[in-house]
Amino acid sequence: MAHRPNEEEPEVTAEQIPAGFRFAAVRAGIKPSGKPDFACAMTEQATAAAMFTSNRTVAAPVVVGREHLVAGGGVVRVLAVNAGNANCATGEPGLAACRAVCDALAEKFSCAPQQVFPSSTGIIGVPLPAEKLVRAIPQIEKELGATPEHLRRFAEAILTTDTRVKFASATVATPAGPVRIAGVAKGAGMIAPQLVPHATMLSYIFTDALVSPSTLQATLKPAVEATFNCISIDGDTSTNDTVLLLASGASGVTIEAGSTTAEAFAAAVHQVCSSLARQIVEDGEGAEHLLVLHVTGAASFADARAVAGTIANSPLVKTAFAGCDPNWGRILAAAGRSGVALDPAKVSVSIAGMPVCRNGQVAEEFSRDRVHTAMREWEVPVSVDLGMGEASCTFYTCDLTAEYVHINADYST
Repeated sequence: MAHRPNEEEPEVTAEQIPAGFRFAAVRAGIKPSGKPDFACAMTEQATAAAMFTSNRTVAAPVVVGREHLVAGGGVVRVLAVNAGNANCATGEPGLAACRAVCDALAEKFSCAPQQVFPSSTGIIGVPLPAEKLVRAIPQIEKELGATPEHLRRFAEAILTTDTRVKFASATVATPAGPVRIAGVAKGAGMIAPQLVPHATMLSYIFTDALVSPSTLQATLKPAVEATFNCISIDGDTSTNDTVLLLASGASGVTIEAGSTTAEAFAAAVHQVCSSLARQIVEDGEGAEHLLVLHVTGAASFADARAVAGTIANSPLVKTAFAGCDPNWGRILAAAGRSGVALDPAKVSVSIAGMPVCRNGQVAEEFSRDRVHTAMREWEVPVSVDLGMGEASCTFYTCDLTAEYVHINADYST
């Protein structure tokens, strides 16, 4: 097995944490393991932007979260996340359970229920024991704090099959002072996000900038399109996928749409999203190789992403990389069935920087042994030039191993 980098939890420092947020995590008794499974983030008043799964089977917290963002005018006071139960395919009782938790949090923290944003992750089809979460709210209140340890506990409590916390941060220097951005995420399987405005991959990004909901949404959407929507572990889009961006305004620095500061802020949000997206794939269930797909020469970004996604989700491609088998024909075949108009005679492929296919045929210098050896590394770059235009896309995926099958064959039992 190739060596996985970054196996230790990322360090979180006080300087990285945006002002205006407090975090807590407790054991509510949802996870069979008994580990912390209920996490909350609190703020006096934050503007919010979100993107949710495009799966037509959606979990109760996605339904309620969408409703609350509209009804609350894009303002969030409390973020509440439970792990161990997705609260999906639970019908009206599931919606009622989700709303009961939101109502209890709203009462405890003196805000409107519409200012509570819910999320869930875990097994589908099991009723959510809302009473356990409600009973844990007083302990949440006691545990709230703004230290690196509080944020780390929040990030840890939202995990399911993940092996480690995902964390990323950035600071934007502005004439009015610094703006801090920090994000956490969970996800190791059931990952092929296709997020649309209106986990399992869950990502929560916090900033102390002062930003309107509309500007925040305009910042989040392109960042997600180029990062979270460009990863895949197993090709399954979850019922609970959510990316939420909260802005507390505690720095006092206003982000005005169209300004130079807004451009820098957008770049920093993109940076945080990109890091979290890669960390999710690096923690892919059973993964032994990280594949970094660079699709170039496309007629559009959409075409490049479609080709990359088809390659990334091909079981034949993924198993070839699990065995370090330089079977480049599988990559070419996947590109050809992506639905994108292309000419196979113009397509060239390289693996680990070595040409394997040129203009739709085997490259003259292709050395199966050299490529096989290079594929034993943890990170394997794969370049696919379509020869059709100037657009490109970078897409992260991983191999498909027997360990992945084992994890998911036993998930509910």
